[in-house]
Amino acid sequence: MRYCDSLYPYRRRLTREVVVGDPSRGGVIIGGNHPVVVQSMITCDTMDTAACVRETLDLVRVGCQIVRITAPTVKDAANLEHIVAQLRAQGCWVPIVADIHFKPEAALEAVKWVEKIRVNPGNYADKKKFAIKEYTDDAYASEVKRMEEAFLPLVEQCKRLKRAMRIGTNHGSLSDRIMNRWGDSPAGMVESALEFARVCRRLDYHQFVFSMKASNPKVMIECYRLLVARLSELGPDWNYPIHLGVTEAGEGEDGRIKSAIGIGSLLCDGLGDTIRVSLTEDSPREIPVCRDLLAQIPTLTTKDAIPTPGVPVGSIPFDPFTYSRRDSVASELTPGMTGGGESVVRVVVTRATWDKVAPKIPAKADVRPEAVYEDLNVQEVDPREEFPVACDTQWITVRDDVPLPVITAFRLLADRLKRLGRRNPILLKDCLQFSAVPLTPDIALLRASVSLGALLADGIGDAILVRGESGAGQSLRLAFNILQAAGCRSFKTDYVACPSCGRTLFNLQTVTARIKARTDHLKGVKIAIMGCIVNGPGEMADADFGYVGGAPGKINLYVGKTAVKFNIPETEAVDRLVDLIREHGKWVDAEPAEAAAGFAASVPA
Repeated sequence: MRYCDSLYPYRRRLTREVVVGDPSRGGVIIGGNHPVVVQSMITCDTMDTAACVRETLDLVRVGCQIVRITAPTVKDAANLEHIVAQLRAQGCWVPIVADIHFKPEAALEAVKWVEKIRVNPGNYADKKKFAIKEYTDDAYASEVKRMEEAFLPLVEQCKRLKRAMRIGTNHGSLSDRIMNRWGDSPAGMVESALEFARVCRRLDYHQFVFSMKASNPKVMIECYRLLVARLSELGPDWNYPIHLGVTEAGEGEDGRIKSAIGIGSLLCDGLGDTIRVSLTEDSPREIPVCRDLLAQIPTLTTKDAIPTPGVPVGSIPFDPFTYSRRDSVASELTPGMTGGGESVVRVVVTRATWDKVAPKIPAKADVRPEAVYEDLNVQEVDPREEFPVACDTQWITVRDDVPLPVITAFRLLADRLKRLGRRNPILLKDCLQFSAVPLTPDIALLRASVSLGALLADGIGDAILVRGESGAGQSLRLAFNILQAAGCRSFKTDYVACPSCGRTLFNLQTVTARIKARTDHLKGVKIAIMGCIVNGPGEMADADFGYVGGAPGKINLYVGKTAVKFNIPETEAVDRLVDLIREHGKWVDAEPAEAAAGFAASVPA
């Protein structure tokens, strides 16, 4: 199976066009040769018509091209009529998407008023009970038939009213039927989406797009690659557009890094026709990140054919559908510091950065430079050409003057080494050429996250060097944050936080800040903060602990995907979460410096 034509020259996947709204009056066309469409979601109560209109207009002003609104009940879905009418009366024709979970009847009401419907196959027609049971072929077929009967009326209405649809599966949010046969896996996510797509195709309805979201960028990348490969296998008329997103990415730098790794790496491979960056921040803040991310793709890719003697054009030096770290030999990176093999991915800095930050970092800090680039015995090569390698313990990297994008260059290097039968450890760099004008911090973050994150998600890399960020302390923090987001190292608390919507039962931004203030020193602990049951417990299943809105003013606490504390008053919930972490032996007291300022305190700017 193949998910793209080549890892080296950029070729955008050609898809059929899906029309959302009236393109002559503010609607958009997703796919084909059209630019990637940017979208977001409002966060207010769907029954608050004025607030929904105001938030939608705020998004449109900053360049949002599609706006999603949750419709948890038939009553909410019916109010979409008034929201859309007021928007159109004010001259705003942005397409509106109704977000549907659990209630087919809400979808059948919403489809009357909006240009697009999003359904989640994991809960549209299924009651998820996390039940473990074996399905015979007949029982499985019966469940599929029941799903089809529930879904067919919506497809018929979408076709009749010329509405578009997103078939959006989420990791951890799969039906019991799929979970028991396929597991909580990329294969299960793809099959779940294809079940719904087959119903659409049976009615000759093709105005739909797919999404395969996960909060873990590596899982998200695997899911989309597998989906596209399966679509390619099914035939050329299965060329449906793709909506990209990392769900529950969180906020701040961490949310941007996770999104850049997942979305950016797939865009660089030519996948993706519409994107959303999901941040636990005010929705308009997502749009500049989308725009900036899209603007980096031409710089991070090349359309030119690359002469690579000895390496076939379609060669892939890693398994694109199942993550595994490239096999390398453990080797001394610097005296007393080993990299490669089973070691964690190391962080290398320039001499200038070392001189600025190393003397100021506290002795017990986890975030510290581990080697100086200028002092390393590293062989620098041009991966387009054959090169000799003395032994497997020799560290190797790409020369700075090689005129290739970073992802292309290091994938080609990994392929060369594989063909030589070599297991040399590889030092990744976030840039091979430097601009005369330093990058702004937000652009440096996105470029480094896409380039290094894509390679780390491929399993390539035993050490990383960030140089595109000109600030010494910032470059060091960025390197460690990329490793954390890519799942390569754990040096601080990891948070999974949904971006909020009209279903949210508490103020996500305020609560997330409160939880972080109490827990951001818990290295290796993952905490999920979910506004409602839609985004939990399934989608936070790999978290150690969960804080989930259960009812207005009430919180349920989870260990993994199991609810253990119910209906806790919101005023007490953070304290009870801390108590729960203590009960499970995951709590440690913060050291004074960490308690005062957290992660940033250990790294000077």
